[in-house]
Amino acid sequence: MPEEIFPLVDETGNITGQASRSACHNGSKLLHPVIHLHIFNQAGDLFLQKRSAAKDMQPGKWDSSVAGHMDLNETPEVAACREAKEELGLSDVKPCFITKYVMETERERELSYCFYTIYNGDFVLNKDELADGRFWKIDEIGSILGKGVFTANFEQDFINFLGKGLAGISSGI
Repeated sequence: MPEEIFPLVDETGNITGQASRSACHNGSKLLHPVIHLHIFNQAGDLFLQKRSAAKDMQPGKWDSSVAGHMDLNETPEVAACREAKEELGLSDVKPCFITKYVMETERERELSYCFYTIYNGDFVLNKDELADGRFWKIDEIGSILGKGVFTANFEQDFINFLGKGLAGISSGI
């Protein structure tokens, strides 16, 4: 199977080139766009996915409900819907934009587009990508931040949401 090719972007999201997945994840810090879709239920709980042990980045950690790389010439909204279908079997997702920011780890730089949606139906987990998934109480998440349970990306999203009104999103459901 050919290696995935990711768009490269500047910090505002303009495409500046392209590179392979391995080039983006090898410490080069090539800025590439990703989406994170956070799915709440009517009770205000947040669905998280547990990453497969086979993932090249942050295997086995709990992550955003839906997380993935954008394809070339794909909008963030389309990428969020595509990834929701691929990872959780959802076909009628309406992502609501929250924020975008640059996330940097020791191995990569990502332009993260963050969305949320409210969903109360069933999920069909793609076992090739996800090890598990479940709804979490917001307080439960907050009590174990920084303890190596979650991906760095999710923790940054969670912190950003608290500053931008996560309580308002989850309590208004």
